[in-house]
Amino acid sequence: MTAQANVTGQVASHVDANWWKGAVIYQIYPRSYQDSNGDGIGDLLGIVQRLPYIASLGVDAIWISPFFTSPMKDFGYDVSDYCDVDPMFGTLADFDALVDTAHKLGMKVMIDLVLSHTSDQHAWFTESRANRTNDKADWYVWSDPKPDGTPPNNWLSIFGGSAWQWDARREQYYLHNFLVSQPDLNFHNEEVVQAVLNATQFWLDRGVDGFRLDTINFYYADNELRDNPPLPAEERNANIAPSVNPYNHQMHLHSKNQPENLEFLRKFRALLDQYGAAAVGEVGDAQLGLDLLGEYTAGEDFVQMCYAFELLAKDTPTPERLAQVFAKVDEVAADGWACWAFSNHDVMRHVSRWNLTPAAARAFCTLMMCLRGSVCIYQGEELGLPEADVPFEALQDPYGIEFWPEFKGRDGCRTPMVWEPSNQNGGFSAHQPWLPVSNEHLQMSVADQEEDPAALLHHYRRAIAFRRAHPALVAGDHSGVQATDDIVHFIRMAKGQQIFCAFNLSDSPTALTMPDGNWQPIGAELGSAHPSADGKLHLGPWQCALALHV
Repeated sequence: MTAQANVTGQVASHVDANWWKGAVIYQIYPRSYQDSNGDGIGDLLGIVQRLPYIASLGVDAIWISPFFTSPMKDFGYDVSDYCDVDPMFGTLADFDALVDTAHKLGMKVMIDLVLSHTSDQHAWFTESRANRTNDKADWYVWSDPKPDGTPPNNWLSIFGGSAWQWDARREQYYLHNFLVSQPDLNFHNEEVVQAVLNATQFWLDRGVDGFRLDTINFYYADNELRDNPPLPAEERNANIAPSVNPYNHQMHLHSKNQPENLEFLRKFRALLDQYGAAAVGEVGDAQLGLDLLGEYTAGEDFVQMCYAFELLAKDTPTPERLAQVFAKVDEVAADGWACWAFSNHDVMRHVSRWNLTPAAARAFCTLMMCLRGSVCIYQGEELGLPEADVPFEALQDPYGIEFWPEFKGRDGCRTPMVWEPSNQNGGFSAHQPWLPVSNEHLQMSVADQEEDPAALLHHYRRAIAFRRAHPALVAGDHSGVQATDDIVHFIRMAKGQQIFCAFNLSDSPTALTMPDGNWQPIGAELGSAHPSADGKLHLGPWQCALALHV
């Protein structure tokens, strides 16, 4: 049900303000989900067409990547109008139809808000760059050059090179943490803060239930524009940028993660609370991600949940690694809330990234549905789609083009969804898609998997249903994630319900002693093991064991 505020700004009493806690959220990349008008690009009416399928998965909400007016230099993450739909995706009326249909099917609607930067074609930037005295002169991060003409500091762009671009009109540099065509807004200016809050309210008034906040830790830059210090080589990782990118050589102490961010998030949350809406923030930091997650979700003043990149990283999460991650979360975010994902539109699909067998893909699906936190699954993940191999001549992603071939960019996870195998376009479009459909994907389409009882698609449905049937898994606490050899295990608990969860994350059989107490095996539909006569759990490769305390 749509959460609308009344004239006093109070949320209607029937709205469940905690709907987000433990929710399973399905991410849609609109360019690649369903083309309804034959131009080779997915659109909003295409999503409407496929909403019954998404509802059949049992998810609580959808998250739609940007569909706002944009020159598409970064495929919608460069916004030129926050309050309209780009014509390639449809109209505001199409969006209203999408919200209405999703709500009728029992799903919430979350949309992507890109607030840290705009397109250089946004009217705000056009005015700001005109001269140094106009009304929006201070709406972006501008700086004079050093005396020798070089940029004001050493900050680097995630997309490569300096984070500063010279502008001849003002004879100053402007900051861009991403593409040159994505200038950073100046959140130290209260008019900017109010403008982005107004844009947020525009969508709340259209009935959206929440937001995914792109680069939530990038909103503020250090007012003094101090240099970032170097990052020791032993502390570097490739969690948010590939190792070939010099961005990994700095500790981003001043270009992001500023303390002023908390005050903005407090204002943002106050607006959300008027509507019973929720937000999940993307914390992009390779060293401090979990600390910031804890800071931004603490108490009830900031956003409800955040995700960091620990489980979006390249290395397969071993039991030991999972225990480390969750111990850190328990330490720095004890009263916060995480949102976990294995795949999204920015990283290699996890089936390929972790080289998973079908059995391993099932195990990680079940594991995700048992972890403490909310969950995001990415379109096609439920089909087990591997990363598509997109040849250089077909690449669209500027990030991949810049760092090819050592880093091939993000197009391999953004290729069109495969609905049926009857043509080369997988039922996505009647015409050539904006990215080629993978031949390997055509053999894994929705239509084929619907007909196969053993398909991964059905396992996702069963795992989601299992989660929703047990309050301890949705919003409960946990006993602490532990690693015993190849097994990761923990107990989830809520409202008197306790569920023991164990997962063999290996290709070899292994065993584990059950915890003390009277435990009833559950989850047979997910391949859960029963204790043997010796009282131990004997887990086959990639097998789980789920049990309810009675």
